Amino acid sequence: MSHMLTKKLPPVQSILFLVTRRASHLSKQRYDVIVVGGGHAGTEAAAAAARVGAETLLVTQKIHTIGALSCNPSLGGVGKGHLVREVDALDGLCGRAGDWAGIHFSILNRRKGPAVWGPRAQLDRQRYREFIQAELLSTPRLMVLEGSVEKLLVTDPNPEEPGSHRVTGIHLANGSHPISASSVVLTTGTFLSGSLFMGQTTSPGGRIGDAPSSTGLSETLRERLGLRVGRLRTGTPPRILKDSVDLSLAKLHPPDTHPAPFSFMNTHTRCKPEEQLPCYLTYTTPGVERVVRESLHLNCHIHQDTKGPRYCPSIESRVLRFPGRSHQVWLEPEGMTSDLFYPQGLSMTMTPDVQLRLIREIPAMHRAEIHTPGYGVQYDYVCPTQLSPALQVKNTQGLFLAGQINGTTGYEEAAAQGLWAGVNAARWALSRPLVALSRTESYIGVLIDDLVSRGVKEPYRMFTSRAEFRTSLRPDNADLRLTLKGFEVGCVSSVRHDVALRVKSSLQDAIASLQALTLSTNRWRKKLPGISVSESKSSMLSGMELLQYKDVSYEILASVFPECLSPYMELSQRLKIEAVYKPHCDLSKREIERIQKEENMSLPQDIDYFTLPVSLSQEVREILDRFRPSTLGAATRLEGMTPAAVVTLFNYVHLTGRKERMVNRNEADNEEEREEDLCSRNAPLPQ
Repeated sequence: MSHMLTKKLPPVQSILFLVTRRASHLSKQRYDVIVVGGGHAGTEAAAAAARVGAETLLVTQKIHTIGALSCNPSLGGVGKGHLVREVDALDGLCGRAGDWAGIHFSILNRRKGPAVWGPRAQLDRQRYREFIQAELLSTPRLMVLEGSVEKLLVTDPNPEEPGSHRVTGIHLANGSHPISASSVVLTTGTFLSGSLFMGQTTSPGGRIGDAPSSTGLSETLRERLGLRVGRLRTGTPPRILKDSVDLSLAKLHPPDTHPAPFSFMNTHTRCKPEEQLPCYLTYTTPGVERVVRESLHLNCHIHQDTKGPRYCPSIESRVLRFPGRSHQVWLEPEGMTSDLFYPQGLSMTMTPDVQLRLIREIPAMHRAEIHTPGYGVQYDYVCPTQLSPALQVKNTQGLFLAGQINGTTGYEEAAAQGLWAGVNAARWALSRPLVALSRTESYIGVLIDDLVSRGVKEPYRMFTSRAEFRTSLRPDNADLRLTLKGFEVGCVSSVRHDVALRVKSSLQDAIASLQALTLSTNRWRKKLPGISVSESKSSMLSGMELLQYKDVSYEILASVFPECLSPYMELSQRLKIEAVYKPHCDLSKREIERIQKEENMSLPQDIDYFTLPVSLSQEVREILDRFRPSTLGAATRLEGMTPAAVVTLFNYVHLTGRKERMVNRNEADNEEEREEDLCSRNAPLPQ
């Protein structure tokens, strides 16, 4: 068992006392890095900056909400689980916090290949918050201060660096002395000029029970720094009392029997397999749609022009966009001792009485009682194309942005940005060069590149389809891809670095041993009589190639060759995945290289994208039809275009063009034959 899972966390009251004591007289000091906001982006940013070596201050409105799960008490999922694993590989907090607080672990997409598996966990809200707070308090060079930031301190830029402005610290709303810093990271979440919506009622705030960030901060960004700022919206469902739900009318969904940890440093989770809690699945009914339509005139949030999340929409949006459909509703526990369910899929902004009418139209909740009503949130975000790949504002030296302020949605996207912004804010403060992550090496790189190069028009959510190299950017190998690089840039501890080095060395030795096991297909059939080795294969096969067979496991090979393979049994699953994906990774790289060379390929302007006989989502077809890009390169830069869609489009146009060339060539050959025939008929007769 790892050290993390055996340590005892101090109680929350003790944590708050320590934070308050340590935060005294902070306004008289100067810091390398100041992080504004204590959510997922802010906590990762502050911890990462301190790990890099910067004296760091985290400023948050309420200390006891640091690490709070504002919406769904869960972590990970398809695409999002990849981000959690990558944050952990870079020594971030959320993966280990998930292993500590998880109460229902599952791998989504398991029927598909391991490259798109989605590690996910339902979390205990209190445990997660306690873990994050305890981690921050035990982090050297990190201080915490409760307060609201009124504005940024802005001065003339350093002429030796690009930019029109320079941030030198913050000014708190309570009128205390300014706090100086070499760099500032803004992670304001939904609090930047946030407004809460419920029915026709609007009130300032970024989360129910909390005030929004100061309007002065938005004004600094708009007026003083001249940044383009927009508005986005999101929402949350009501919380339901467990005892009021008839679970006999919902479908039981048990967790995985063997919980898979998020963190590479953990062999298992804190929650024992048999202690996990189940989730339940139910569906909306026509009555739900009726209540939505009858109450639309009382719901101002749904009529706003502000963009909402396409991939996590309110029930009102779902009903209006997909009338007549039944929608999933997941009933998820909020904690080991919590008496509440989180009804995922029922985000709503109507009045509390209408919310109660709506949820009671679902059979399992026909007698349900609401503990806390759902609501909508609108907030300011900064158009992320104004950022560099290091997440620094291009025109402002020392200012970094991370999380929903950049137009994203979700804990995992926020945590990933926060970590990388914290790394670069610390490196800036310590006069080290800024660093970027490539989209070829990480989902974090894909996320940041999509934001800064394409921008957003709706809250951005990570999907595996956004990554060109998803067969190599897998959850299982995030440590090999990122931990060593993280150590070079300063955010990974020597302990984790040494573990990653040992794993890398062992994997290389194991693969070498598998490659050295080269036998003829006849000998393999004799060694493994239960395995059908294809006779059409080449006469010689290595152990690595044989491991690509679906019914061949590493354990089977190790039982036949124990002397050379048994030392690597703990890596058996990773070796199986490496073997299976090797040809796919090689093919993927060649395909992407070919597309990059063909960026100037012309796209016919008369294509009917809606009837194109290829596998493209309706969203992608709408984008292509609206913008009608003239070249393949132009298509790749459209917001919402996935790498998979670009490959599909390339293959279709390439194949169609080849067929047309063949038809034209055949017609030309036929024309030449006709001309030759005519010439021969008209030739003068021999004398």
